[in-house]
Amino acid sequence: MNRRLITVIAVALVGVIAFATAACTQDQTRRTHSTLFIGVDASGSFKNSGYCDNALSFLAHYIYGHLHELGGLDKPQAMFVASVGGKDLREPKSFHPIHDFENKDIPHIEAELRKWFPPTDRVTDFNPFFQEVARITKERNLVLSPINVIVITDGMPDATTSGTTAGSQALYEKINLKPLEYLSRNVTLRLAYVSPKVGEHWRKHVSRERVRLWTVDGEVMKNWKEKMQPNLDLAEQDRFWKWLQDNVDYRVRSSKV
Repeated sequence: MNRRLITVIAVALVGVIAFATAACTQDQTRRTHSTLFIGVDASGSFKNSGYCDNALSFLAHYIYGHLHELGGLDKPQAMFVASVGGKDLREPKSFHPIHDFENKDIPHIEAELRKWFPPTDRVTDFNPFFQEVARITKERNLVLSPINVIVITDGMPDATTSGTTAGSQALYEKINLKPLEYLSRNVTLRLAYVSPKVGEHWRKHVSRERVRLWTVDGEVMKNWKEKMQPNLDLAEQDRFWKWLQDNVDYRVRSSKV
């Protein structure tokens, strides 16, 4: 083998190694540079919807799956969970960090969620929740990473203290997503357990420019347990994790979906 051929092979090998290293680094960056915010509707109206127990059980699986990267789910570098309601408007909320969920199994996570978020809130107040998401993102210097916000809710803004007719277009127009607009180049807001009508109101009447919105109907969400196969470990529940990615964690490509 002549010297020139050896040189060509060596250069080619260096190129392959460099490409593989770059791809690996890019994949690690994609997986670790995301932030997940979770909002829990603990209002009486959501309890009365009949989805509350189902939703908290689902959320425990959702959190556990992401933390352990089951079924190819991304593990967030940071995660915060808080209520989207309270006893009064603009009531301060505790945002539980990722550390409160690490090293816990699903029953333990679910028990904690039920303890922290009993369905006793009198109002559902989305705007203070979004403002806190923005504050935490900026204070922790998470602005360059993708921001994923999922809210477990019936999606209905509170009308009891606003003087506005319940379910009216005006209530949805008061929802303010501006704090989320420029936090990152990729901000996705997901609402799970809404009705088709409420989802339509969010898409039509909640003003947004860059925020990507995705809604999942309660009738779809309530059947998530049917995707679990008996006698299989969680890591082997491929059908459930695929359903979750296709229906809840769907990657929205446009802010106007």
